[in-house]
Formats: sequence, structure tokens, C-alpha cells
Amino acid sequence: MNTTVLKRNKTQKVVLDVDKNKYPFFIELIRNFDFVQIEDNQGDSKEEIIVNLMEGFKQIKQIKKGQLQTRPVEELLNEF
Repeated sequence: MNTTVLKRNKTQKVVLDVDKNKYPFFIELIRNFDFVQIEDNQGDSKEEIIVNLMEGFKQIKQIKKGQLQTRPVEELLNEF
């Protein structure tokens, strides 16, 4: 199932679960309402998740071999 968040007047949110086979029809229908803003929140596909994990494992191996520089977590946290 895909999840779509609908916003109205930036103060109201509605979260709906729509079956995959009905999703294109539903989105086409809801886009015709000028008072509805659609925030598409489908996330990464299974393939994208696998690619991201493989890249992460590759980077961990490079760090252990000293081929990739790291930085202290404090430095990362100070960015926010």
C-alpha cells in the first residue's frame, strides 16, 4: 500500500492508506480539488534500500582499512 498525506490550509492533515491498484485513480481524483495539497510520502523502493545498505557496508569496510576519513559525532551534532 502507498501512504499519502493530504494537507488543507496547512493546519489539517489526513493520512490515508490506499490499495496499490486504486492509488493512481485516487491521486488523479484528489488532484482535481484545488483546496487539497498532496504531499507524496512513498519512501524508498526496496531496490534503493538495498543499494543504500550496500554502499554503507562498503564505506564501513573503507573506514576499517583507513581508506575513508570519519569525523567526531559532536561535529555532526553541531551542524544542527
